[in-house]
Amino acid sequence: MTIGIKAPGYYIQGAGELDRLGNYIKKIGTSFLVIGSANNKKRIGDRIAVSLKSADKTMFYWEFGGQCSKQAIADAVTAAQKQGCDAIIGVGGGKALDTAKAVATNMGGLPAIIIPTIASNDAPCSSVAVIYNDDDVVVKALMMHRNPDIVLVDTNLIVQAPKQYLIAGMGDALATYFEARACRRSGAKTMSRGQCSMTALALAELCYKTLLRNSVNALTAVEHHVVTPALEVVVEACVYLSGVGFESGGLAAAHAVNDGLAHVPQASKASHGEKVAFGLLVQLQLEHAPQEEWDTVLAYIRTVDLPSCLADLGITEVKEAEIRKAAEAAAAPAQFTKNIRPDITAEEVYNAIMAADAAGGHT
Repeated sequence: MTIGIKAPGYYIQGAGELDRLGNYIKKIGTSFLVIGSANNKKRIGDRIAVSLKSADKTMFYWEFGGQCSKQAIADAVTAAQKQGCDAIIGVGGGKALDTAKAVATNMGGLPAIIIPTIASNDAPCSSVAVIYNDDDVVVKALMMHRNPDIVLVDTNLIVQAPKQYLIAGMGDALATYFEARACRRSGAKTMSRGQCSMTALALAELCYKTLLRNSVNALTAVEHHVVTPALEVVVEACVYLSGVGFESGGLAAAHAVNDGLAHVPQASKASHGEKVAFGLLVQLQLEHAPQEEWDTVLAYIRTVDLPSCLADLGITEVKEAEIRKAAEAAAAPAQFTKNIRPDITAEEVYNAIMAADAAGGHT
């Protein structure tokens, strides 16, 4: 058996760590292109500039327009080349960070420093950049030459964001263990080009257990905008444990269902993590999970206010044709559902979606 484990070069997390950025990049580059929104420039742009200046580095801020598209990436590359930048910093949410990853990759593998300002998904640590067209449809998943050189998470920033972002991150991270376990059982290949290792599975399981024990207290911390031990460990689970866990442990039906739900317009406003959480319920139906496991996952989902049925995703008018189309997409040969069992059919996925909806519905 061949295993593969991928992770960022250096992961830093803690309250106030943004102001110590200069300490961490002393040996990385001399001129940095910082990619982030106009809002994040206003919020933390000066702090980044001061910290980089303390390390005798220069920076140029490129305002991210909101979409990680081929044109945005090309424009940012042009800006970096014009300014002679030899390292890239991404600041913000998933799409801004993916743009930074893509720019670093397209410039020959420049150092990439990732600074998430929300913990809504596990993408910051990964080597994947998802590229969209102007209609917000995924057109490509770009693989970096390597994972980000540095991922810096300032929990003072995370705790200031609306709690719905962290709830979404919990949904994404909740599925990590179950998807890695499915890949371990089936021997499926992961995005690290190997099979799920015991290390990846252990990290994924730790992620799951951490969420079960600490999520309620972490959400209370976000509501009061204070950094607490519970908040710290949940952010670590959502960003690092889940990030390494999914890339090295593998994905399965939970993420395939998330992708399939793109065919249901009513679900368009649901976040990635919210759709993955419901996708996990579908996966547990496909796996005929023990009742105790189902009950534990469903109770967690309801406790942190993640979607447990189609209506919670905004699908208040269930149209069979749309759900079947979502199921067909999730069961496509190239999709991750096959990592449970290669012969799973679209009919099985459809039945599992409807069973999860019925079992997870509110009475």
